[in-house]
Amino acid sequence: MRKTGISRREFGIGFGTLVAAFSLEPVASLAQVVEGAAPVSFAKNGRLDAWIRVGADGAVTIFTGKAELGQGILTALSQIAAEELDLAIEQINIISADTTRGPDEGYTYGSQSIEQSGMALRVAGAQARAVLMAAAATRLNVAVETLSVERGSVRSQDGRQVSYAEIATGDPELLRRDVSSAVRVKKAADYKIVGKSVPRIDFPQKVTGEAAFLQDMRLPGMLFGRVVRPPRAGAQLLSFEEAAVRALPGVSTVVRKGSFLGVVAAREEQAIAAMQLLREISRWTEDGPRLPRSSNLPDELRKFAKEDVVVSDTGQGDAAGIVHQWVEASYSRPYLSQAAIGPSCAVAHFADGRMTVWSHTQGAFPLRGDLAKALQLPAERVDVIHMQGSGCYGHNGADDVALDAALLAIAVEGQPVKLQWMRDDEFIWSPSSPAMAMKARAGLSADGKIVDWQYELWSNTHATRPGQPGGLNLLASWYFDEPFHVSPPLKIPQPYGNGDRNAVPLYDLPRQRIVNHLLTDMPIRTGSLRTLGGHGNIYAIECFMDELAMAAGRDPVEFRLAHLSDPRGRAVIEAAATKAGWAPNSRSDGRHGRGFAYARYKNISTFAAVVVDVDVDPSSGAVRVLKAVAAIDVGQIINPDGVISQTEGGLIQGISWALKEQIMFDERAVTSRDWADYPILTFDEAPEIEVVLIDRPNEPSIGAGEGSVGPASAALANALAHATGRRVRDLPLTSNRIYKGRIG
Repeated sequence: MRKTGISRREFGIGFGTLVAAFSLEPVASLAQVVEGAAPVSFAKNGRLDAWIRVGADGAVTIFTGKAELGQGILTALSQIAAEELDLAIEQINIISADTTRGPDEGYTYGSQSIEQSGMALRVAGAQARAVLMAAAATRLNVAVETLSVERGSVRSQDGRQVSYAEIATGDPELLRRDVSSAVRVKKAADYKIVGKSVPRIDFPQKVTGEAAFLQDMRLPGMLFGRVVRPPRAGAQLLSFEEAAVRALPGVSTVVRKGSFLGVVAAREEQAIAAMQLLREISRWTEDGPRLPRSSNLPDELRKFAKEDVVVSDTGQGDAAGIVHQWVEASYSRPYLSQAAIGPSCAVAHFADGRMTVWSHTQGAFPLRGDLAKALQLPAERVDVIHMQGSGCYGHNGADDVALDAALLAIAVEGQPVKLQWMRDDEFIWSPSSPAMAMKARAGLSADGKIVDWQYELWSNTHATRPGQPGGLNLLASWYFDEPFHVSPPLKIPQPYGNGDRNAVPLYDLPRQRIVNHLLTDMPIRTGSLRTLGGHGNIYAIECFMDELAMAAGRDPVEFRLAHLSDPRGRAVIEAAATKAGWAPNSRSDGRHGRGFAYARYKNISTFAAVVVDVDVDPSSGAVRVLKAVAAIDVGQIINPDGVISQTEGGLIQGISWALKEQIMFDERAVTSRDWADYPILTFDEAPEIEVVLIDRPNEPSIGAGEGSVGPASAALANALAHATGRRVRDLPLTSNRIYKGRIG
């Protein structure tokens, strides 16, 4: 069985999906796009053997700094490398996100793995193939252009052959050279593997139940840990009775470092019992910030200290003279949880002054740096090895639990410690996705065109990961005797953005002004979640476009097309509308509704258009999402099934966020502690899905992971407005809000 560096298990479920795909002629060849342009990942990882190595047994190992988060990146990267090396995909082994033997590619986020690691492996693969072919030509004493290669076996015209393994074994230094972008990658027309729906290489272990999630990891002599958090953020530990805890069966030690408190035991249930007793007998101060009122969150957000940033201010003159009518609306979304099915987990082993941590982090190298600071160890004595966790949509507790486990491992030097958070830890202490308030105002001309666009948003930072300057972003470190502090808010420039991601509309507008009110001081810990601020901004903009279309007396799809010149954007809108059988200006029967939304993620990445059909019970406001149709353009498609899976996941999560999800809290602390307090969309609530893939073989590949999330929420909200005739603008769109909206 081929290897992926580690063993993994997950229950893989595929939604029944109808798929249509078609190809459009490119404007440039991939060779033209790539040739001579050094992949960004080469800047830190400039050696060819940092990316590709050939073993004496013929196995070819490729290395990536990106982490498999369930998005299928190991399969897609293996396809790219196998294509350039003329290997079968089963001949490729892949090692991912490992500080001991892999390249430093920062974080796996922003749907950039294909753009960054994929491009690096494409160019490195082409270079390695060229080097191996040149060595084969010398060995066979023939011209290199007369050789052919298949499955790593190089053949001359007279039938002689030599394998990559033989070539590499004969010259161990062959691939130990600098990378070069002065190579020609394959043309799309010559692809045999890229563009095909190759089965996921990590699925066999997942569907057969082999141990491979980090939560399943077992090491010889492994102990188990748990931590006790304060009753509210900021509270300090006063005292606890250590002897009572040590007297419990199996307890190895109790660890205190300032107000960080943890326990290690021989068995997991013993660690949990000790943790529960520690909670009961520990005494804490009442320190802690006052949390905002969740009942009136949008207004509360506007009260906090802020830094105003003008994101865009374009167009000349005063539009007032040509505005026929002004339209204004405000929208909001609540704090959202990462809500991974499996709680955050880490395994740590400290021996001979060296710390090894197995983590489902999104950034092995940044985590290593912050762990080294927190533990006061040289970075070269800290190793972080990625293993897949059970669900990851952003900055969850993976990095925090890594430090938790490391602190306990130091106390039992020589024995590995596995530490898994409890479910309430995950909801209360992992970074939440920030709440957002959005206000839009636009002027329409007499002929129904947008002539002025004004947009404001209120949100605090969506980026507080390890590795950022000015602080240390690991939870336990804030409770040391000499505590570290969280990094200041990170400003990410456009077009990537932070809370203002996707705040600039894609439409052709003669005048626009966008202002980001960056909240600098918020009492609830926040961090990155799928799309960052893109979800809230796409939701608001696309709902507002529907409201403007209604004010102008225009069909929503036609109204969007009238304001959009981008040919790729128009193509996805038309494809989604055609596949869904969109009927312009259709009327609702008071129960069934249909909504549309469009976005380009980060304004530079995936194009997505979504149609959602809903059924609303008129007596209760209960919503059933019947169907979602999405058209997607990710440039050159590496693995169609992978793009479909990511699109499905984004649609379902966007629907779940829109209908159900919100973190609840009182003035002291988060009160959402389990799935009853924080419901998500269930399997039987998932709609039928159809996906249209628009393949552009010679356009650069762009990531698919986040493109459909925002449009899904907006299309759902537009469908509900169409069904009921009333607009509910604050997420989540609960039955209670819908029912009140209908009778209010």
